[in-house]
Amino acid sequence: MAEYQPGVCNIGANQRRARRLSAIASFAVAIGVALAVAVGAVPDLSLWATIPSVFGGYVGAFQDYFRFCVAFGALARYDLSGSGGSSGRVDASEAVRADRRKAAKILLLATAATAVTTGLGYAAVTIL
Repeated sequence: MAEYQPGVCNIGANQRRARRLSAIASFAVAIGVALAVAVGAVPDLSLWATIPSVFGGYVGAFQDYFRFCVAFGALARYDLSGSGGSSGRVDASEAVRADRRKAAKILLLATAATAVTTGLGYAAVTIL
């Protein structure tokens, strides 16, 4: 049975799977656009369109990895129903603060990873 842990775990298996699939789809879109630019099918400026997809991919992947939903953390909720646990609201103010700190950390990680990845991707595509 899965249990909610403030700032550590607020989603179960079903929620993690949804985020993993979202990450895969987001990264696939970004790769598709980058490949289209690399072969000259679309203008180089189209690379800017990959940034939201890459960011979304990292947010989804990090949520899956850390077993923590950014939106649930911000809204003081949890859902472990897919892992035999429960779902509901977080009432303790200390737990809400821990969840919001974790959510912010995930967003900062996704932002940093997006900056590095898009920078490297742009360099790779322009070299080709």
